Amino acid sequence: MTKIVDLQQIKEVLKNIDPIQEIEDGFVEFSRGKVVVPPVGEMIFEDPPGEAHIKYGFIKNDDYYVIKIASGFYNNPKIGLPSYDGLMLLFNQKTGVLISILLDEGHLTNVRTAAAGAVVAKYLAPKKVHRIGIFGAGVQGRMQLEYLENIIDCKDVIVWGIDKQELDDYKKEMEKQDFKVETTMQSENVTSSCNFIVTCTPSTKPLIQVDQIEKGTHITAMGSDTPVKQELDAAILGKADRIVVDSIEQVQSRGESYHALKSGMIKKEDLIELGTIIPEKTLHRQSDDEITIADLTGVAVQDIQITKAVWKGIAPTE
Repeated sequence: MTKIVDLQQIKEVLKNIDPIQEIEDGFVEFSRGKVVVPPVGEMIFEDPPGEAHIKYGFIKNDDYYVIKIASGFYNNPKIGLPSYDGLMLLFNQKTGVLISILLDEGHLTNVRTAAAGAVVAKYLAPKKVHRIGIFGAGVQGRMQLEYLENIIDCKDVIVWGIDKQELDDYKKEMEKQDFKVETTMQSENVTSSCNFIVTCTPSTKPLIQVDQIEKGTHITAMGSDTPVKQELDAAILGKADRIVVDSIEQVQSRGESYHALKSGMIKKEDLIELGTIIPEKTLHRQSDDEITIADLTGVAVQDIQITKAVWKGIAPTE
């Protein structure tokens, strides 16, 4: 019988899981060609603005396959609803039987996304991060900090946003977690003071310009997961010493790399996958002067890994 798992159960199981390691292992398997990931399915809505994504796939010779549906409707808070929703479907890879429906309400997508940011930091963050810059004061902006805390020894943060109340709420909440937080609505206040930056907004126009980027800066761009979204000036990628992506195939149709490829700022040969650099020390950050970019568009292997990990935490109790 199909097991339905609610968000409360999922959060309880997550306490005993290391999402960062699960996602890291998934990226390595993906770049070794052991994961089948069909093209992303998506629907973009204009009025009210929103989007729904369908990501799915399987690891070869594994026990499961996973289908994920996740949505984002950005005006929802105005009517008392969360911006995000979603679920994970876990199937038996040998029989096609639906094993479990995980009603995660988008939480597992947020977890696997934040964990991916931490994986990037392990291998590309400057040796000494003197300040962390976050673009986006929403749920992902909070979770990025929470997961980075496992990797980066820095509590000094500046967060950029477009809504003063949201920024104030962010500051109040994250300072309870012992972060020192400054808020701003000016992007240059972030770029001029930080050498580790994470962007996690749904912006459709660049928030950071090439002349704002200094030597030694790392940027993890998380928000551009459709062809129309863009957080970075494409010239930034042209200036970078290293461009790491989650999927070379996928970033040719979405993400920061898509815009840089389309404008001729970079070539496909300039890209390297995160799963390729993880096991190879010579591909990690090599100097404090390097400008490094990670372009993460979100790959189904992340959903596979986090769903499997949660199910394994639940299955022994069944």
